Formats: sequence, C-alpha cells, structure tokens
Amino acid sequence: MNKVDVLLGLQWGDEGKGKIVDVRTPKYDIIARFQGGPNAGHTLEFDGIKHVLHTIPSGIFRENTLNVIGNGVVIDPVIFKEEIDALKPFNIAIKDRLLISKKAHLILPSHQLLDAASEQAKGKEKIGSTLKGIGPTYMDKTGRNGLRIGDIFADNFREKYDKLVAKHVGILDHYDNFSYNLETLEPAFFEGIELLKSLTIIESEKYINDALKEGKSILAEGAQGTLLDIDFGSYPFVTSSNTVTAGTCTGLGVAPTRIGNVLGIFKAYCTRVGSGPFPTELFDEDGEKLRKAGAEFGATTGRPRRCGWIDLPALRYAIMINGATELSMMKSDVLDSFNTIKICTHYKINGKKVDYLPFDIVDQEIEPIYEEIEGWNTDTSQLNSYSDAPTELKNYVDYLEQQLGVQISTVSVGPDRTQTLTHDN
Repeated sequence: MNKVDVLLGLQWGDEGKGKIVDVRTPKYDIIARFQGGPNAGHTLEFDGIKHVLHTIPSGIFRENTLNVIGNGVVIDPVIFKEEIDALKPFNIAIKDRLLISKKAHLILPSHQLLDAASEQAKGKEKIGSTLKGIGPTYMDKTGRNGLRIGDIFADNFREKYDKLVAKHVGILDHYDNFSYNLETLEPAFFEGIELLKSLTIIESEKYINDALKEGKSILAEGAQGTLLDIDFGSYPFVTSSNTVTAGTCTGLGVAPTRIGNVLGIFKAYCTRVGSGPFPTELFDEDGEKLRKAGAEFGATTGRPRRCGWIDLPALRYAIMINGATELSMMKSDVLDSFNTIKICTHYKINGKKVDYLPFDIVDQEIEPIYEEIEGWNTDTSQLNSYSDAPTELKNYVDYLEQQLGVQISTVSVGPDRTQTLTHDN
C-alpha cells in the first residue's frame, strides 16, 4: 500500500510551498490540501503568468492530476467562487479535476465579522489575523456548532444557517463600536453555495485511503507554516489549525503509518506577516533590502512582510516536529546582492546560550547569536544546474545541511517553475 508524502512550510508561512507543489505534481496522481483556508496564498508562476491560489490545491494546473480539498480545510464560498472564476480562462475541467470533502467546514459571512470584531477589540494586543474568518470557523468546529459542505445538500440547510448566524449576531452585540451589515454579504455567500453544489463532493477520507490501496501516489499540501501551528507555533500569534505533519492525519483521514516522505520548505532567510515574535527580524537597510528583493508582500493580504536572517534554532525545531526527510530552500536568489550573509545559530536568553525554541518566545528577551558567511554577490536567477552555482551558494547549502542534518534536495532561484535547481548529494 502506498504512503502519503507531505509538503509543508517550516517557518511562518510564505515559504514558497505552492511553487514546489506545482514542480513536484507530475510525480503524483493526487494533490490534497489538509488544513487552513483562504488565509493561505500559494503563488505559482509559469508561462509568464502569476497565479495565486487560496483554497484550491496547487496541482490544479496539471492535466493528469486530481486535487482534493480535505476535511481539515475551511472553505469560504465567496473566495472559492472567485478562485474558480479566475481559472476559467485556462479551460480547466474543474468538476473532473477538483474533489471536495463533505466534512470540510464552511466559513460564513458572520464568521468574518466575528474575526474583525475580535481583532478590533484587542487593540494593541491584536494577533495579526488575516480577517478571513478562519479562527471563528475553527472555534465553531471544535464547539460542535459548525456547518459542513455536506450540510449544503440538506433540505433544512437555510434553517441551520439562520440558527448559527443568530448565535453569531448575539455575540457581535457584545462588541462596542463595531458596526456591520450582514445582509450585504449574504447574496455572494449563497451564490458560492450554489457553485459548490454543482461540483464533485466526496467522502474524502474513504477516497484517499482507497486511492492508496490502488497504488495511487498522493502529496498532501500544507498551508501556513510550522511556527504558526496552533499547538507548536509562537502561541497565541498562530493560526487555528495544525499546520504540521500530524495535521495530515486528521485533515485527510490517513493513519500515521501511512505517512511517507516529508518535504520541508524554507526560505534562505526569514519572513513573517502580522504580529508575533520574530527573533532575527531586521529593522535596518538589510531588512529593507530583503523585502524589496524578495517582493515580500502577502499574497493574501498584501501586507508588507517583516524580514530577517535565517533562524536555525526555529528550523531545527520545525524539522523535529515534522520529521522532515528532505528540504527545499526557496528564494536563495534574494540573497544574490549580499556580500555577507548572517545565520542565527543560537539564542541568548537570560545570559544563557540555547540552540532550541523555548516555550516562551513572546515575552522573553531573545538575542540572536549569528555566524557570518561570505555571500555570492552574483545573479543566480538564470542558473540551469546546481553544479554551475557559485561556490559561496554551495557553501551556504552545505553549511545549512550540516547544521540541520537533512538534505536540501531543491534550491529555488526565482519564482518560475523552471527556476528550480535539483541538488543531489
């Protein structure tokens, strides 16, 4: 029986997962998203066109690949319809190529209002939510109030919807100075529901396991990043789902014994969107240089990303939690114009040197300890082979492999699917 390979982010999201899923898709029969929702922004670039996907798996552009939205995903029918509409010019057979779990939860317009009201009420304490209604939807899921894709076919769906919305309105009444107009949001929501009803809705856990028995190859696609995991991330500045390998089991209905290779994606430096701790964040010219060279603005929110040097204590932690078996280093071309590159190897906390991510990185003063290595100061975006890469870039890769104990099998030198170098040790 085949196993499910997993591809996920090892930092605070935005690592470049969409590109590597797209590059790897020809090796797989099925690409399956296992958690998160439209707070994800997976960017793919090929044939001179840039695509941003939020809910739909990144294998959708490959003709011979099926794409599954698993039970662990939360779906906003409005954003989902916009995504489908954006794919129309490409003549993709959506009904044949995209399958949606009956057990995936629905994001209601009132979930987004609750998200906005909660974030506004936090003031300076806000966590940097994408305001997509993700948190409130997962709260309803765990509170056993949620609506799922399978519910849209029920005769009393509207009754269920009205009941949940009434509960939300009751909560919204407790927020001072928060005004909203739910009625203007609902028509687009119900349009999206009608679209969903016309698509292929499945018992995804049975479908995935039957596919494995039939010898099909499956890649599970994660969203966000390990350091945003609800259990293992920089809590409370995290998302509301399990973004780690274990989330594949609960988000697709596969047993732990069915997990195969785990491909961890990381940037050659670090970024973060929104609030929360970021030990290696730069507030100087280097930080601004990284932001400009890397076009570091959120694919979902458009917000400028905070930038900093690579953080090995956090990366080691993410590799451990996920059981990463191979790594992909993304956006190494962003470092092309640096004479020297800094690598955070340890943290200094209360005068003590540590090489791991502690329980509290939110309120403790953390001083990064850096090593410097020579930069390559060369344009790498036109490289076709890793063997032709500058020695200094190879030295950076070797150093990271030595420190992390896992092979870096792919080095990305640009956004296009062709700008991907294979590195075999």
